[in-house]
Amino acid sequence: MDVPQFQALIADLTRQLDGRAIDANLADWLNAHYGAGSPGYDALTNACHTGVAEGWLCNREGGGIRYGRVIKPTPDTHGFSVDVVDMADLAGPHHVHPNGEIDLIMPITPGATFDGHPAGWCVYGPGTAHRPTVANGRALVLYLLPEGAIEFTRSA
Repeated sequence: MDVPQFQALIADLTRQLDGRAIDANLADWLNAHYGAGSPGYDALTNACHTGVAEGWLCNREGGGIRYGRVIKPTPDTHGFSVDVVDMADLAGPHHVHPNGEIDLIMPITPGATFDGHPAGWCVYGPGTAHRPTVANGRALVLYLLPEGAIEFTRSA
């Protein structure tokens, strides 16, 4: 697995997301079709673990969070950027999702959660905001951001 192979894997998923509303119905669809234990979930999880081990994912660190944007939004990924973070029992910086955010939660510690969600997907609609929080251990979280849009704030 390398960045071009990872991008091809992501592009297969984002092709299916292209044009869909970023909302709770999308979270339901993702968990039904790419939920924890499915072949698609396993392929993405394995790719992320490989990328972290090889150093091309989560290659930056700050505030106890390993992170990195591995793919900028392009037509190949249907306008989605891809960031992956590695967090353990902490809250990240508050931010707003101007166009929404689609999150794949991959616990490393069994039972770890992201914003209270277990392994699988959660979706934040356009204009939402949060302080991303991993609890009960360590997890990788993959963020798909439409047009790469994210606004970090000073609010909590």
